[in-house]
Amino acid sequence: MSDPAGRSGQPVLQLVNVGRHFVQGENQISILDGANFTLQAGETVALVAPSGTGKSTLLHLAGLLERPDEGDVIVDGENCGQLSDDRRTAIRRSEIGFVYQFHHLLPEFSALENIMMPQLITGLNKADAKERAAQLLDYMRIGHRAEHRPSELSGGEQQRVAIARAVANAPLILLADEPTGNLDPETAGYVFEALDALVRQSGLSAVIATHNHDLASLMDRRVTLVDGKVVEME
Repeated sequence: MSDPAGRSGQPVLQLVNVGRHFVQGENQISILDGANFTLQAGETVALVAPSGTGKSTLLHLAGLLERPDEGDVIVDGENCGQLSDDRRTAIRRSEIGFVYQFHHLLPEFSALENIMMPQLITGLNKADAKERAAQLLDYMRIGHRAEHRPSELSGGEQQRVAIARAVANAPLILLADEPTGNLDPETAGYVFEALDALVRQSGLSAVIATHNHDLASLMDRRVTLVDGKVVEME
């Protein structure tokens, strides 16, 4: 597998004085308020915070799915705040992989085809896309399930396919929002270990939101959100 972390000697992700606010009636609610965060190449960071504190909002901003109301989001040295939607989409496709709590696999396609899809969208030929998809499934220890559709897979298998799909284009950054939240503890532990191994073997940088402190302890750093700001944890 490629080493995306070798692309740049600078931080791969920076949030600088980022704010995100919503208006409810006559009140403004601040989800993020002057938040600062830096992710280094090859680093894994656990984002541990209660529901409703802004974890998903932070990931959406980092992944260029939303724009901040103030502050800067810098991906691999490029300030993305004022970029066109087309340029932001291009960066998202090539530099950022997403894993959600629910797998969001395409039900009409096999596990192999689900992983091939993002590669084909970026222009990779079918043979190479199929080869990489098969390699990723083998790495996630579900190569024998390649031709099965999502409905024929267990919850843990579905999420491992989703993880493989997220890294299929060798992104610079992986963002995961409660990737094991829908799984039982034993399956969650297995899937998280597989995710951690894949991230480290690929040289990815990753931010993984989780409620599970035991799983978070496997990461290089742990951060939380307090009053709209990112705070380092012991």
